[in-house]
Amino acid sequence: MNYWLFKSEPFKFSFDDLKKVGEAGEQWDGVRNYAARNNMRAMQIGDLGFFYHSNEGLNIVGIAEVCALAHHDTTTDDPRWDCVDIRAVRDVPNPPTLADIKANPKLSEMALVRLGRLSVQPVTAEEWREVCRMGGLDPIP
Repeated sequence: MNYWLFKSEPFKFSFDDLKKVGEAGEQWDGVRNYAARNNMRAMQIGDLGFFYHSNEGLNIVGIAEVCALAHHDTTTDDPRWDCVDIRAVRDVPNPPTLADIKANPKLSEMALVRLGRLSVQPVTAEEWREVCRMGGLDPIP
């Protein structure tokens, strides 16, 4: 299993919005960055990701699961852009903030710290466990 981080501005699409969609999940569309697109192309069904609220909140608020492999992003006619579908798994009880994450030496190499603008990022297993601990979760799985 691989781990990821999905960034979204909550006024555009929040974790609550993802939860309302239900089991079917939602297309993670609109990504127009090659590195983020390539990250989605590497995802497998069942991979887990943190749902990060950017601009407002600046914190990890939920866990999402990849429920459909990379496919054409239906918000564009350009064949270069793909997306995956994700669904909500659970809320993070104590959402770690970006400041909390930056202050943690164990997370100094995390993409969220180093590549702040990248909308879909890889997360290592060690980072996953540490952020889960910070958020009050047992690491999933």
